[in-house]
Amino acid sequence: MKVCGHLVDIHKRDIYPAIISVLNGKIDKIEKTIKVPDIYILPGLIDAHIHVESSMVTPGAFAMAAVRHGTTGVVSDPHEIANVLGEKGVRFMINDGRKVPMKFWFGAPSCVPATIFETSGAKLGSVEIESLLKLPEIKYLAEMMDFPGVISDDKEVLRKVDIARKLGKPVDGHAPGLSGEMLRKYIAAGISTDHECSTLEEAKEKISLGMKILIREGSAARNLNSLKELFNTNPEMVMLCSDDLHPEMLQARHINKIIAQLIIEGFDAFDVIRSATINPVNHYKLEAGLLQQGQSADFILVDNLRSMNVLETWIEGKKVFGNGNVLFRYTPAETVNNFRCLPIDEASIRVYNQQGKIRIIEAFEGELLTKEIIMTSGTKNWVESDTDKDILKIVVKGRYNDSPPVTGFIKGFGLKKGAIASSVAHDSHNIISVGTNDKDITRSINEIIRQKGGLAISSGRKIASLKLNIGGIMTTRSCGDVAHDYKKLNELVKSLGCTMAAPFMTLSFMALLVIPDLKIGDRGLFDVNKFNLVPLFVE
Repeated sequence: MKVCGHLVDIHKRDIYPAIISVLNGKIDKIEKTIKVPDIYILPGLIDAHIHVESSMVTPGAFAMAAVRHGTTGVVSDPHEIANVLGEKGVRFMINDGRKVPMKFWFGAPSCVPATIFETSGAKLGSVEIESLLKLPEIKYLAEMMDFPGVISDDKEVLRKVDIARKLGKPVDGHAPGLSGEMLRKYIAAGISTDHECSTLEEAKEKISLGMKILIREGSAARNLNSLKELFNTNPEMVMLCSDDLHPEMLQARHINKIIAQLIIEGFDAFDVIRSATINPVNHYKLEAGLLQQGQSADFILVDNLRSMNVLETWIEGKKVFGNGNVLFRYTPAETVNNFRCLPIDEASIRVYNQQGKIRIIEAFEGELLTKEIIMTSGTKNWVESDTDKDILKIVVKGRYNDSPPVTGFIKGFGLKKGAIASSVAHDSHNIISVGTNDKDITRSINEIIRQKGGLAISSGRKIASLKLNIGGIMTTRSCGDVAHDYKKLNELVKSLGCTMAAPFMTLSFMALLVIPDLKIGDRGLFDVNKFNLVPLFVE
């Protein structure tokens, strides 16, 4: 098999007409020539850090969407399904990924549960971590979110890191805003990457200490504009990633369009392409071809480097996408889940007014970070949502047992009526809802309990939902079908007044207890900076 085009040689930093000969799944020869079609040949693209579960589809369904965008492999952290099902969930991801030709390199989730301040569906201790890290599909210890544990020399946390290092596998980091001596200690423990930088200064400090920076451009969290200058100053220390990518965005683009944007803006094409090819392959020691003789024939054909529209995708010498069609089939794995709670009533989410001040979460468009606002609770007997001030009730209902729901308040969603709810709620994936009134909040939560996972909207007598039958966070349906239904739900949420571009994605991060400042879990409000639970009412 021979393929012709303008070869983008990221090793020699050159582009030239070439003929590539493929034999037995590998690059047999690369020969320079004179006249070739007006197309470009690049190594297959790699997403250096992603939670496949955030696409709401299984690895196989993810692959069928991603190969259209030239993605030949992903470094996947199965942290979400691990929080629901533990080691069983990780092995589900591995087995499902084997059903398709796209390459999945998984991590062993280091923080399950992410904190002791919430209820998850499972726990992965150092014994389970060692078992996973010995699997050939597990390439690294996934993001070490418990940076306080690393800094305070927590024995169990450091044991996990030491196991990975002894097995020769890198350790991913997760340390938003960490700096100074605490950052030095964190990195010295063996943490090698971070994808949580929000400023250039933060990224450069981490790079100066030897850490590699994963620039994230996902559905809710986007740091490309803040960090892209690193391609001019430290291109060898940069990788591109999505982290969390919802289905409608995966349908539209993946790493290919981030590369195109950077090249249009004038960043060096070779440095940009290296960040999604050579850099992750070298760091994680991945079995991926980089368009060199003798290597696996993993490459893509694109129309040009300024648009990066993918014409063909090849993995191990086989064309898996071409002429607008995916050229392989996928049969989903068996359904797995973990849902044990019962429906709630309105009385369970009422907040009796203690006639004082309350803590309110302030959420921001496109940010995982939140702020804490202190406001008066008013003079009524019950504290309720106030749509005029955009102060809405937010409720978390544990799904692994039948504990009472936790109620707080949030600003930033802009809903004028109705409520939305989701069992995609990082990290433990309990049920989370935000709404304008108790009736709709209760109905949206109970709809998710009824279908044992998914997204739901309640407004008056109307309920709309999307069922997620795999762990309550994924579905066996195609990405296209899920994207269609997800778009309809988003449009419905916006018709209720919501101002968020990705309301369900943003809502899912309001339970993420490892990202500052104030969040909410199934055990109460959580001050991330103090790393402890705090009461709703301020004393």
